[in-house]
Amino acid sequence: MKIKHRVAIVGGGLAGLRAAIAVFDSGVSDVAIISQLPPVRSHSVAAAGGINGSLANHPNGRDDNWEKHAFDTIKGSDYLADQDAAEILAKEAVPCIVETEHWGCPFSRNPDGTIAQRPFGGAGFPRTCFAADKTGHALLHTLYQQAIKRGIKIYQEFLVLSLAVHEGRAVGGVVMNIVTGELGTVQADALLLATGGAGKIYAHSTNNLLNSGLGMAIAYWAGVPLKDMEFIQFHPTGLWGTNILMTEGCRGEGGYLLNNKGERFMARYAPKAMELGPRDIVARAILTEILEGRGFNQGGPGGGYVHLDLRHLGEAKINERLPEVREICKNFAGIDPVYEPIPVQPSQHYTMGGIDTNIHGATRLKGLYAAGECACVSVHGANRLGGNSLLDTIVF
Repeated sequence: MKIKHRVAIVGGGLAGLRAAIAVFDSGVSDVAIISQLPPVRSHSVAAAGGINGSLANHPNGRDDNWEKHAFDTIKGSDYLADQDAAEILAKEAVPCIVETEHWGCPFSRNPDGTIAQRPFGGAGFPRTCFAADKTGHALLHTLYQQAIKRGIKIYQEFLVLSLAVHEGRAVGGVVMNIVTGELGTVQADALLLATGGAGKIYAHSTNNLLNSGLGMAIAYWAGVPLKDMEFIQFHPTGLWGTNILMTEGCRGEGGYLLNNKGERFMARYAPKAMELGPRDIVARAILTEILEGRGFNQGGPGGGYVHLDLRHLGEAKINERLPEVREICKNFAGIDPVYEPIPVQPSQHYTMGGIDTNIHGATRLKGLYAAGECACVSVHGANRLGGNSLLDTIVF
């Protein structure tokens, strides 16, 4: 089995699809995607809450602009983000979002027809564009359709095991057909790794089983440095027992976090932002409540949890803005958030570190590039803002 193309994209999620489209549209039609699974099953589908951009469509965000988005990104990173990268992310957010809208992404809408936006943690403005609570799903299908429209070759259920380096340049790699077990080679003038994060090295993670970090590993084995690997984000609200993501959109729409005394305990930790504090602060606050005895299931199997309460939002709003959350709670926890609070605990969510790249996605190894969660252009620093991961995949 020999695969040969001018450009090979390893990974079929949002970053891989967007990269393949960019290569094709630049005039290089001989581009292929090598994916562990059908692209529409990629982990990008699990990014529920939204994608950030300073469209200023929300009545409370009319003064928003890219400079404020960049500042919030840098501040949220504990001032450890690469500030040039943060500027690029914020500047290119609006045109990238509008581009996906023109490609057919079904964003939720305001009454005047503009893209709806809601607040997310760590942001000074409601700048998170969303498609109900299935934003990653909507974007992934939109980009997959664009890849199909262009006739981009996709190798589904193929796994790249290692890179081939010749005279200081990446020239291909070893690939396995997952279905048959057959080994072969991939040869390309340029390769881009878009293989996602490494969440499954943790016991509690919102990531799917494929996020093993292999893409980062094969780059490292080929001599490419990894960067910021100590920066791991925990999402405050993983569904207790399964760690399925309860999107930040729950709190963006007005959900409360409650301890076993019925207190909105975020008043102790972030009295101004409350439940919409940055993810690191909210996750630490939840764990503190549990460790100090104010959680539920104290000392029980699976660890303690707190309650995410949406009941006051009402059934109509939950069905409109958070339908997937309700569906997941019913199917995986046997509860209905219209009538019962959701048990949540912090779960590993995102790998800020990854393959060291510059702002153009290039690594130190000629011919090798990386984008998305497996890459580290260092735009997220020590803590990624909610809504910036989907943006990262389609900008970089």
